[in-house]
Amino acid sequence: MAVEFDDLDRGVLHALQLDGRAPFRRIAEVLGVSDQTVARRYARMRSAQAVRVIGFSDPAVVGDDQWMVRARCAPDAAPEIADALARRPDTSWISLNSGGTEIACSLRAQDSAAAGEMLLSRLPRTPRVLDVSAHQVLHVFYGGAHEPFTKQGPLDDGQVARLVEHLPVPAPPPKLDDVDRRILRLLRGDGRSSVEDLARDCGSSPSTVRRRLHDLRAGGLLYLDVDVSPEAHDLPMRTMLYLTVLPADLDAAGRALASHAEVPFAAATTGRTNVYASVASRDAPELYRYLTTKIAALPGLQGVETAPVIRTVKAAGTHYPAR
Repeated sequence: MAVEFDDLDRGVLHALQLDGRAPFRRIAEVLGVSDQTVARRYARMRSAQAVRVIGFSDPAVVGDDQWMVRARCAPDAAPEIADALARRPDTSWISLNSGGTEIACSLRAQDSAAAGEMLLSRLPRTPRVLDVSAHQVLHVFYGGAHEPFTKQGPLDDGQVARLVEHLPVPAPPPKLDDVDRRILRLLRGDGRSSVEDLARDCGSSPSTVRRRLHDLRAGGLLYLDVDVSPEAHDLPMRTMLYLTVLPADLDAAGRALASHAEVPFAAATTGRTNVYASVASRDAPELYRYLTTKIAALPGLQGVETAPVIRTVKAAGTHYPAR
């Protein structure tokens, strides 16, 4: 079911990306509307599968490896292969790029053996896959567990500050027990599950669950990702950049990318190119201006490869079948 988004809807989405578990009351106060209005807007978008809040753990905290995978396929096979990848629990951010001949995929694995099972055994042997390249994420400059996906939402700096001031202060991760693991599993299905529902499903008290949620978030064992339907974005054009930067300038270039309003994710990687960035723009002329100004000015830049996204197949945890 299609949903039309107005400024209030986008304000709710921006607030959730800042704090996926922010109470509707707090979001309503920031937006200047009633909490019932925010609750209705969220329920409408969620029932239409236009928004989904999902709980994840920071890979750096739990020791998981992250890989950016590129698979070049025969054009008629790429959509089917991408949809098959989207059904795997260890994949996210899957897209069809470059005219539909390339699949880009983020893969998360507990160790190199688990990653190798996908990268060396399954994917290369899939019929109609022509070649595969994989880039391990070495350092995240912006995005993931620490920053919201959007930098260009409708909320102003004062509204953003009022929301993020309630986020837990970073602290060492707690030692997990069975209650913590149950909470994390439940939040993978719905990151906004109420404390009361979590307590009932965990066989614990609401006060205990509330304390565990705070500690899990402070320690990076829980962060909230927000999947938003592509139709809701003010900046509908998404492009993947694969940059080659001189090693001596790698950190400076990455920090510069992190400061760009156009970049929701940037990381240093292994591979033929050593920096990956996702770019959001309004249209092709805006992307051209970005490439010829901000990207061109990056220190140590040696080369740029662009891959326009033509279809988002899977976001953080939501599979978007072909329409």
